[in-house]
Amino acid sequence: MSNPLLTASDLPAYHSIQAEHIEPAIDHLLAENRAAIADLLADCTSPPTWTTLIQPLEELEDRLSRAWSPVNHLHSVCDSEALRSAYNACLPKLSAYYTELGQHEGLYQAYQHIATGPEYTTLNPAQRKVIDNALRDFRLSGIALPATQRERYKTIMQELSALSAKFAENVLDATQAWTRPVHDEMELAGLPDSARALARQTAQQRGLEGWLLTLELPSYLPVLNYADNRELRRELYSAYCTRASDQGPNAGQWDNSPVMERILALRHELAQLLGFASYADYSLATKMADSPAQVLDFLTDLAQRARPQAQHELDELRSFAREQGGPSELEAWDIGYYAEKLRQQRYQLSQEELRPYFPITRVLPGLFAVAEKLFGITIRALDGVEVWDAAVQVYEIVDASGTVRGRFYLDLYARPRKRGGAWMDGCLTRRQVEGAVRRPAAYLVCNFTPPVGDDPALLTHGEVQTLFHEFGHGLHHLLTTVDYAPVAGIHGVEWDAVELPSQFLENWCWSREALDLLAGHFQSGEPLPEALYQRMLDARYFQAGILLARQLEFALFDFRLHHDYDPAQGGRVREVLDTVRQQVAVILPPPWNRFANAFTHIFAGGYAAGYYSYKWAEVLSADAFSAFEESGIFDATTGTRFRAQILEVGGSRPALDSFIAFRGRRPHIDALLRLSGIAA
Repeated sequence: MSNPLLTASDLPAYHSIQAEHIEPAIDHLLAENRAAIADLLADCTSPPTWTTLIQPLEELEDRLSRAWSPVNHLHSVCDSEALRSAYNACLPKLSAYYTELGQHEGLYQAYQHIATGPEYTTLNPAQRKVIDNALRDFRLSGIALPATQRERYKTIMQELSALSAKFAENVLDATQAWTRPVHDEMELAGLPDSARALARQTAQQRGLEGWLLTLELPSYLPVLNYADNRELRRELYSAYCTRASDQGPNAGQWDNSPVMERILALRHELAQLLGFASYADYSLATKMADSPAQVLDFLTDLAQRARPQAQHELDELRSFAREQGGPSELEAWDIGYYAEKLRQQRYQLSQEELRPYFPITRVLPGLFAVAEKLFGITIRALDGVEVWDAAVQVYEIVDASGTVRGRFYLDLYARPRKRGGAWMDGCLTRRQVEGAVRRPAAYLVCNFTPPVGDDPALLTHGEVQTLFHEFGHGLHHLLTTVDYAPVAGIHGVEWDAVELPSQFLENWCWSREALDLLAGHFQSGEPLPEALYQRMLDARYFQAGILLARQLEFALFDFRLHHDYDPAQGGRVREVLDTVRQQVAVILPPPWNRFANAFTHIFAGGYAAGYYSYKWAEVLSADAFSAFEESGIFDATTGTRFRAQILEVGGSRPALDSFIAFRGRRPHIDALLRLSGIAA
């Protein structure tokens, strides 16, 4: 009972959780769950029902999830050797357990009995969706396979789980291992004061003199975009774009090449085992898109629209660079640098000029005010909640009736031993517990530039959009009114629709009314000047074609990698990527670039054969936002309808049905093209 992962608590007891608690807790819960499931199915006195089977199963899953969720989270935000060892020891055990459930003939027959019995028609739509999804997942877990193939499925899933974790750990280790000391400030010429101050602070924190550059994005991106020293830009680009590979300064040390090959081979074998032509076909079984052809047509159509504009933008950039006395041929490490100079010349605008107007002390209350106006909620800080780092903040969401709807942790800043990127993850899912509603909780994680000295953290406008994006995910998870965990919040939502609320909320970062709430100079409090705002709007679609082409490159690479896999030829990772780049890209990186080796979205996240989801869901999000453009950016009626028809229903019905319920029609692509700066 002294194990904090086994002790009932409202939220995780982060001060108490130690690495040695993890494996014993998971072993204990898995044993208890297996015994409890056996007992549930052993009762043959009456047919299974929602109350006698599915509800108890949900309670068992919830207890296991409540123990594993903080462990999984700690592995991402404050990794250590002891934690990593315990985490990896549990992965095969959890994989084996979930494979057992997916292939449990007794459970499958019990669900089938409920689905075909008289009770099914008396259940509400969310309950029926839980059962329908479970039967689908049984099929995707190999319930119909012969015994030997079921065992092979189990082995594949265990190995994939371990390989995905290894991929992410290699990227983290490679990112953390490389640093670049700077002893002569002249090397940092061109860098804004904020980037120099961060480099100085980073060096001081590590007991070093001078300045220290790292591969964490708050350090890396300013060098690529501002450093006059071309060789310094090349050095950082080389280190960043060869992480976890056979190239670069740490060549071979954390090489993900064999990990990728094995993951792709196992995914293909898994798909074929289940009767799918490819892993892409298998992936779409739980998504909105109907077929690989539909996805490829969608991406190809967008690429054909974006590429001419991207090529025009690149030609302009090359001409500009030559006019500035730059190199005759731009390399990959020159693009951001000259693009920033062109932006400044054309629009008299720099991201650094905007940064003083976006202190976190103004942005965060402004974000909350936007959500409050849109959705009729109030957001309040919570004190006394255990957290994993002193910089983490905790908040609760309260609705107009005074009911607490959910809570969230906010972990905003980059630091050592923390995985890069930004994400939202569930801590607790809404469900009924002993007749009362258990409030959901979420983790919102970013990697922004931390505060330097006594000043608050100053965000770029791009970072403000990232914060809005993750908060949109959080609202989707926290505002649900569904009481059944498998379809509450983000659970059960088709993966290619899950980005709808997050991308939707980003649009308020461009609204004058919203910016008046979240922008103000960190020293004077002066609102964002109208002239600066207009320059911001003018520059909104600057190099939009290049950015869209880049995202389509990622999406097509991911999908073709999984759709076209041939066991006789292997993954052909670089070959596939080169082919896609010839089709879509206008900027071709050097041959030693190893972008794929750190593409955690598809090799260690949930986006395998699903990275297209960002653009697919953006069709939905852009069209949803156009409803507010029509009715008013803070129209309460439209906001209430979005909350009710999109956020609150979670995964309890198909995403397309939810979109139509909000918009009154099927989605149109025109809004996406307009908001991407591409003509329809």
